[in-house]
Amino acid sequence: MSTTTSISTRVRAFAGDIKLSHSIFALPWAILATFLAAPGARPKLGQVALIVACMVLARTVAMGANRLFDARLDAMNPRTARRAIPSGTLSSSFVATLVIVCALGFILTTSFFGSIYENWIPLIASVPVLAFVSAYPFLKRFTRLCHYYLGAALALAPVCAWVAIAGTLSFEPLLMALAVLTWTAGFDIIYACQDFESDRATGVFSIPAKFGIGPSLWIARLTHMLCVASLIGLMLVSPRLGLLFGIGIGIATLLLIVEHAIVKPTDLSKVNLAFFTINGVISLLLGALGVVDAFV
Repeated sequence: MSTTTSISTRVRAFAGDIKLSHSIFALPWAILATFLAAPGARPKLGQVALIVACMVLARTVAMGANRLFDARLDAMNPRTARRAIPSGTLSSSFVATLVIVCALGFILTTSFFGSIYENWIPLIASVPVLAFVSAYPFLKRFTRLCHYYLGAALALAPVCAWVAIAGTLSFEPLLMALAVLTWTAGFDIIYACQDFESDRATGVFSIPAKFGIGPSLWIARLTHMLCVASLIGLMLVSPRLGLLFGIGIGIATLLLIVEHAIVKPTDLSKVNLAFFTINGVISLLLGALGVVDAFV
């Protein structure tokens, strides 16, 4: 096997390990914020391309850092022991190299907002943003609020996109951030129920490890109720969101109800369906309807 083929194979293994396709969770929110922040809801094509590139690069850095920092814990958890580093598929040094390359790529990409669009805030904020989104693995070592921190990391997507386009911040992206934060935290609590026993055995801080699966699912439900309230608030305060986005909120609410209905304390077999499929649909649905609402 040639060196080029070997590197290509390892890069594909890394992309699969960090589930690069799951960028779909946060990306629609960033795109929606891009359109809402742009004059006439019509951002320049170059701005949209830079937002997408920044999103993918930042998430890659965050997930790569997660795999590096959590390699020891992953090895002790039967569900995650087959991940690339603990299984020996990839070395820590290779993953660290990719993280560094993507971090530099992210910083370079943010600089184009300054050199092309005369907005240097993204470049100035680039390193703090990377540090924030990469810190999640440390939170689970000392606080059960780690699920909400993860939500805050994803919530930076619409905030950063808005600032990158408008150069200022307003109430709309903050409401959108609250919706993303509570939406993410809610489904992360559900997902963490799978690791209830492992988290208790290894000392990982999580809401399920503290309160048990049943009460944790109720905490997730309450968190998602706040998400729906935030989405309604966003629709009410935004002059560009109306009927279509409202329909999206209604459908998203029904999907969240289904998500909670199919995951039970005694049956976690449908967690992946709830976590990946339903939440991916919610993100795409709200992002697409919101953009169309704003554009027309």
